[in-house]
Amino acid sequence: MAAVPYDVVNREEAAALAAGNPQSFLHVGRPDIDLPADTDPYDARVYAQGRAALDAFLADGTLVRDGEPALYLYRLVMDGRQQVGIVGCVHVDDYEHDLIRKHEKTRKDKEDDRTRHVLTLSAHAEPVFLAYRPVAAVDALVAAATSAAPLYDFTAPDGVRHSLWKVAPADALVRAFAAVPLSYVADGHHRSASAWRAGKERRAANPQHTGDEEYNWFLAVLFPSDQLHILPYNRLVKDLNGLTPEQFRAKLGGLGRVERTTDPVPPVAGSFCVYLPGGWWRVTIDPATIDARDPIGSLDVSLLQERVLTPLLGVATRAPTSGSTSWEASGARRARAPGGQRRDGRRLLDAPHDDGPAARRVRRRRDHAPKSTWFEPKLRSGLLVHEM
Repeated sequence: MAAVPYDVVNREEAAALAAGNPQSFLHVGRPDIDLPADTDPYDARVYAQGRAALDAFLADGTLVRDGEPALYLYRLVMDGRQQVGIVGCVHVDDYEHDLIRKHEKTRKDKEDDRTRHVLTLSAHAEPVFLAYRPVAAVDALVAAATSAAPLYDFTAPDGVRHSLWKVAPADALVRAFAAVPLSYVADGHHRSASAWRAGKERRAANPQHTGDEEYNWFLAVLFPSDQLHILPYNRLVKDLNGLTPEQFRAKLGGLGRVERTTDPVPPVAGSFCVYLPGGWWRVTIDPATIDARDPIGSLDVSLLQERVLTPLLGVATRAPTSGSTSWEASGARRARAPGGQRRDGRRLLDAPHDDGPAARRVRRRRDHAPKSTWFEPKLRSGLLVHEM
């Protein structure tokens, strides 16, 4: 039943994962896999197919409606590291009033797609991944609850273990969580924006709106930030903006120290790694030129954007969040994958973290909104659904 999120696989990958498994939640999250391959992904039939799959899962007992209000605890274990999140619903007004903080831009076409998906299903099929600063009282309640046997416990094909506990009644956990002033979108900017838009649309269409309706809430998993592992989101630039690799390296030298390396992982803040034809180079920006008092401008991703991508490579895009960054700059012969068109008309390909040259994996990626962080493990879809 549980499946990978809709946006980490393309249609062909989703279809392969769901093949022979009529209960895969990909039939809800990626319903285009059950239509002809040439179907427009935004065709009304796609959304209707998703609703039909959800209705079928409810009708045959694959999904069961909860008979009482509850919270859930969701533990993921990957490579020996674990994180435990609280599963519940958060309010669209908190999103609008920035009590749920964002750090990435979204793309209108992706927002439109997920908003139609939510409204057609009348449900939030996949949770948003939120982070919050840890609170000792919350940690203690979570630890006590997870000491019991889980409701569900399985290991996915990728080796990640997923466990789920039900907390009912949840009054004590709700009271303890009141000490959390803010949460932050770690993964799911398009889903949260779409949930907010769907809620506003339902409000506008309901003259008897009270504020208590389910469309005012959307599904989320909230993790304490000290349990999360933030990975970089690499950049693959299609060309060197008219420069030769040697000229580009010389310009990088104006930023600080440039040296060969076999390790693509930046060792310290204020550094990044570049793959050019022939191997990796590490660039360490002169610390005297970094204003440590600027919490945004001093981030590695901001330094990369403002000192390299925009002035040297002519790629004008905004990437305002943290995470060490390694990236590839290459000639067009090495950049075969389609990428997101940026405002300046040039192309910047986003690739999740990678231990080697980013081009090895970027070939299978689709267009992304500008990103600068990557979180793993990914939440499984289909464990819990929120009906509007």
